[in-house]
Amino acid sequence: MIKRLLAFSLLMAGCSQGEQSAGMQTSSGESAGNFVAAAPLKLYTFDCGNIEVSDFDAFSSSGDYAGQVGRLTNTCYLIRHPAGDLIWDLGLPHGLVGSAPQVDGIFTVSLESSLTDLLAEIDLTVTDIDFMSVSHSHFDHTGQASLFPDVKWLVHQNELEHMFSTEESKAQNAAFAGLNKTTFSDNHDVFGDGSVVILEMPGHTPGHTVLQINLPESGPILLTGDLYHRTESRELQRVPRFNTDESETRVSMAAFERLATELGARVIIQHEPTDVAALPQSPAFLQ
Repeated sequence: MIKRLLAFSLLMAGCSQGEQSAGMQTSSGESAGNFVAAAPLKLYTFDCGNIEVSDFDAFSSSGDYAGQVGRLTNTCYLIRHPAGDLIWDLGLPHGLVGSAPQVDGIFTVSLESSLTDLLAEIDLTVTDIDFMSVSHSHFDHTGQASLFPDVKWLVHQNELEHMFSTEESKAQNAAFAGLNKTTFSDNHDVFGDGSVVILEMPGHTPGHTVLQINLPESGPILLTGDLYHRTESRELQRVPRFNTDESETRVSMAAFERLATELGARVIIQHEPTDVAALPQSPAFLQ
């Protein structure tokens, strides 16, 4: 499964990368629960592709998804903060725009609009974006990195090492190689005020993360990355066969659920059509 994801990413990326060197910093983590009165935040949801799955068997190590078919949404998010703009997840490869749906194994993927086009709808360009972070480095979350050569990339140290651990993964993630990086090894408070916090939740990949946004009107939001793929996955605590560490995933799931309960947070499973359909669609936003 992982090799298939890597191969598809290499096929679709089709982008060259400059030779600029990366400036790397390391920042310490922040406690996920330490929130202050929220800044005037806005959360935009972008449609970053569609994924039809012909057999969900790979998404449950318990074997109970065999033969199931269905659809996964693929979403990206823009968080607007007075101190800067953050893009969370980068969707399917922008080379898919204008193409017929592409089939790769159990996946049939398509993309209607690039992030460049989606940002233009709210009068922004890629150069307006200050920060970028991805929940993890699978192809459906990293596909448009080459559109953002000037952002500061916020990345968990373990995920960074995972992304460049083999020649194959280096090629897959070439668009990230020259970015200015800030690395962290725990949780990371993006703006230093507790309003937007990247939370380490490993297991799906070694440095997998989720995002917490404390909105002034809507309250706490948790974007799951790929900790869960469907509502059923969360309810049954199902772990995909292709996760790097199942036991670590289960620890992350337990920590996530404790936090969600403690905060009374709204949980958005990023691949769940029902969750995504309930969000305002850009140019509307949550605040």
